[in-house]
Amino acid sequence: MSEAGTQVGIARARARAIVGRAGEATATRVDEVAVRAALAEVMDPELPIVSIVDLGMIGDVTVDPETGAVAVELLPTFVGCPAIGVIRGAVADRLATFGVPVGIDTTFRIPWTSDRITDAGRAALAEVGIAGPSAPEAVRCPWCASSLVVLDSAFGPTQCRSLYYCRECRQPFEAIKSV
Repeated sequence: MSEAGTQVGIARARARAIVGRAGEATATRVDEVAVRAALAEVMDPELPIVSIVDLGMIGDVTVDPETGAVAVELLPTFVGCPAIGVIRGAVADRLATFGVPVGIDTTFRIPWTSDRITDAGRAALAEVGIAGPSAPEAVRCPWCASSLVVLDSAFGPTQCRSLYYCRECRQPFEAIKSV
């Protein structure tokens, strides 16, 4: 069985369990707007202050008009992202509530770039002291907005972040790498 087939099976089983607990199925219309709204509730496990939608990790979303089956393209931020399995599971869990087959395809067909992060995503990152993506010479401190920053380490806590130090407010901070 393919990985997509496995995800569909898992989503079906979870949907049956949810419907069984609720006692009755709800007649929710499944369309792309509803799916994207549901995905906006799935937070990134490494940055739980921002959704995978605001990080730009969702590519195409399709809903089969006959069966209601949902297909989602998930765009990893980096090859070998260690959180992709957790994200796939969270997407499957959230979409299982629709009670329709769900397919999740992790793809590099549409490459993720840091330009895909929404304004809301950038604002959420800044609120917790993580600078949004920019050219290394344009990184600004998320705490005081100073440009007097130095790269402390190109290797941050995850593949997509670097460590900086602000010479103005003397705070260390992370910055999303510009890809």
